[in-house]
This record gives sequence, C-alpha cells and structure tokens, in this order.
Amino acid sequence: MSSKSDEFSSTQNMQGKDSNSPDRSGVNDLLKTAEAYTYDGDRSAFTHVSGEPQQRDLIFGEDDPRDKDLAEHIESENVVWHGRIFDVNRLGVRLADGRKAIRDVVRHPGAVAIVALTQDSRICLVRQYRAALGRVTVEIPAGKLNPGEDPLDCAHRELMEETGFKAEKIAFLTTIASSCGFADELIHIYMATGLHFGQSNPDADEFINVDLVPLEQLINAVLDGRIEDAKTIIGALVCDAVSHRLS
Repeated sequence: MSSKSDEFSSTQNMQGKDSNSPDRSGVNDLLKTAEAYTYDGDRSAFTHVSGEPQQRDLIFGEDDPRDKDLAEHIESENVVWHGRIFDVNRLGVRLADGRKAIRDVVRHPGAVAIVALTQDSRICLVRQYRAALGRVTVEIPAGKLNPGEDPLDCAHRELMEETGFKAEKIAFLTTIASSCGFADELIHIYMATGLHFGQSNPDADEFINVDLVPLEQLINAVLDGRIEDAKTIIGALVCDAVSHRLS
C-alpha cells in the first residue's frame, strides 16, 4: 500500500515538477520532517514494547528506578497560541530511544475546586452554561488561580464569588491533573464547612444558579454515571470516602 507521501510525490511528478528543483527540495524536507514526527500510522519500523506486567505494591511516578528509561527531554518550547486563560506551547522532545517528537501542551495557571457542605449534609453545586459542551452543567464551585495566589486563599475567594458562602473552615482533600496527556493544569480540591451565606460576586461573564443538594443524591448520581464533570466526580467520591473512614 502506498503512503500519502508516495501519493503526493507521484502527483507532483505528474505535474512536471523536477525532484531536484528548489520547490521540490522544500517539499521533500517538509515530508521528511512530518514523517519524523508522526507515529500514529505504520509502526513496523518501531519494535519496542511495553514493560512486562508486575504484581507489586503501589509506587508513585518517578519513584521507580525504571522510570528514568521513560523520560522525555525537552529540547525546545515555543508559544504557538496565547489565550486569555491558557497558552498552547509546542515542545520539541527527545524520546527515551533517542528519536525526536513534538508535544503540544496546554499551559494553565492551575485552579481550585470546593466541596462545600452544609450542617444538614447538603453539598453546594453551581449550574452554569459551558460553551465548550454547549449545555448547562452541574458542578462543584471552582475557579482558576491568579498569578502567585495561594490555592487556599483562592478556594475561599472562589466559594464566596460564585455562591455567596463564606466558610469557617476549609481543608485540603487532593490535587488532580485534569488531563495530563496534553495539559499541565492542576486542580486543588478542598472541603469547606461552617458555611455562612453572604453576597456572591461572580465574574462579569459568569451567570450561575446555586443548588444545595443532599450529598447522598450527588454520590448516587456519580455512581449512576449521570455526572460528567471530572472535578465534581472526584470531589464527591473523595468526600464520601473520607466520611466512611471517619465513621
């Protein structure tokens, strides 16, 4: 089966392009570059395999001596798109076997999310329209970090801005990487208790409704697959797990 580069080459030759012409030389360079950075097609030339499965205790990333053989080394990084909330950078990396590849990475300042619980075991949820999905979602309150902002301070601020609630106590639960395959965003999740209602102050482009829902209903909705927002799923399950450990 001919490759796309062969088809492209044949088409160009049929159009009378000399393979040694300056124009053709540039095309050849482009095709070689594309081939060097493309691994999702024919893999017959690449013979490496994944490591053998091992039964073992949990070892975290980079704590296993074998992990050094997986590392990619960044050789270049350039901003290819600059946005209001995040940037997209293109990284040139050297793979573990010495070959080179391109990684497109979303650079994000990070965020917080808050599991806010009332005294009668209701959880505070926000309803807002998400343009990326084209519909209203149900989520725990959350927001991005300002430059240099402490995540705990951000949690207090975002809870008040989005819901109007001020918390007497906010405790750290966990940190998640929202999509580590292409983004460096970390979301720090907190639990807020001792809630007192004041005045909300959402961003100018935020329109939010606030619900106080029985925690058990949210947990059941998560387990039934009816909640799709990742931070809300994780926050609810961590909260449920903590409550079971304490009981």
